[in-house]
Amino acid sequence: MHVIGTVGLPGSGKGEAATVARENGIPVVTMGDVVRQETADRGLDPAKDHGKVAQALRDENGPAAIAERSLPMIENRLENHDTVLVDGIRSGTEVNVFAERFESAFTLVSIEAPFEVRAERIDDRGRDIGEDEGGEGLAARDERERGFGMDDAMERADIVVENTATLEAFHDRIQSIIERGTSDSEATTGSNTEVHQP
Repeated sequence: MHVIGTVGLPGSGKGEAATVARENGIPVVTMGDVVRQETADRGLDPAKDHGKVAQALRDENGPAAIAERSLPMIENRLENHDTVLVDGIRSGTEVNVFAERFESAFTLVSIEAPFEVRAERIDDRGRDIGEDEGGEGLAARDERERGFGMDDAMERADIVVENTATLEAFHDRIQSIIERGTSDSEATTGSNTEVHQP
């Protein structure tokens, strides 16, 4: 059994890591899906009200609420798969939930990239509603995510991936982590995509 959790600010590459996992037949539990479902259940717009509902869930049920709602989904997938990727951990409290449940079978991967790189990626993917359309700008999203405790979660990562090179290089590094787990500690030669263990 192996549970790989990813943490990173918006646009860092968590979705691409999930894509690599799916291509390898590894199920992905996206914590944001818990929030999106709750947003829809409340009759709100997931595109505009996601952040507000994420905060409401934590305010109403405690800081571990979303992680705790994700656990049954993860355990269900582990019944038929050796590895599950958990996309979108956002706080040290959430790290604690997974670390306590899965112990040494849990690996936390922090995916990181500079603000300008992430902003360009978000613009390119064109699926996020911008500030001018009533959405949340990247700086505001970063501030909200950090308010959940994301910096603490990132600092606790077992593996850090600096995602500043090509998409192909990033996919290769995630593939390597999936295949070798935490034993993958070598940097990528000749690129800016680096994997290291703190």
